[in-house]
Amino acid sequence: MTLMSSALTLDAPTSLPDPLLHLRDVGKHIESKAGRINLLNHIDLVIRPGDFVSIMGPSGAGKSTLLNILAMFDGDFTGEYDFAGRSVNRMKPKDRRELNKRHIGFVFQQYHLLDDLTVYENLDVPLSYRDIRKSERAAIVADVLDRFQMVGKKDLFPSQLSGGQQQLVAVARAVVAQPSLILADEPTGSLHSSQGRMIMELLKKLNDSGITVIQVTHSEENAAYGERVIQLRDGWIVDE
Repeated sequence: MTLMSSALTLDAPTSLPDPLLHLRDVGKHIESKAGRINLLNHIDLVIRPGDFVSIMGPSGAGKSTLLNILAMFDGDFTGEYDFAGRSVNRMKPKDRRELNKRHIGFVFQQYHLLDDLTVYENLDVPLSYRDIRKSERAAIVADVLDRFQMVGKKDLFPSQLSGGQQQLVAVARAVVAQPSLILADEPTGSLHSSQGRMIMELLKKLNDSGITVIQVTHSEENAAYGERVIQLRDGWIVDE
């Protein structure tokens, strides 16, 4: 009787939110003169809204390949990929690009800033894809410039910035529109340690506000900012 009474007082299990990203048996290969090379093998992955996930592994493990698929830059893969319930693998390239622009911010390892635009204009580009008035965009960009301590560099072009400064702009550009998902490929790779900590703390703060973050990193310190670590090796998930 005591056992039955105790069981009846247990709370019902809390249901998990629907996945933001869901990969089922995703693979990626290329053909070479030596034959077929598998870059990713049978990847099953669930990322829920608000997750902060770090992807780690040695060079050539498939980390950037997986990140490019998650970002919808690469549609040439096998298996199934759902984003917020929408089937990415069935989409036309134009529809994938539109979904990316509206929901994903990407921090590139090599910056990928637009050389003929100023810092201010680079930050305005992601906002221009949204239905945001020009005056509101100006206020948002001004706030981000202030948070990243780049107000004095807003009229400079990327070629006038150091590598670390370009990376700061690249991160600011990824977060300026407060996307649903931030994907970061070694986001602190070109930064001094203090700048790197600032970027990671900002990503953590954004994650605390509800934005999902997935980063590729070699840094155990950076990986510790997240709640999950996914280990890749030779295109396989070997540990989580």
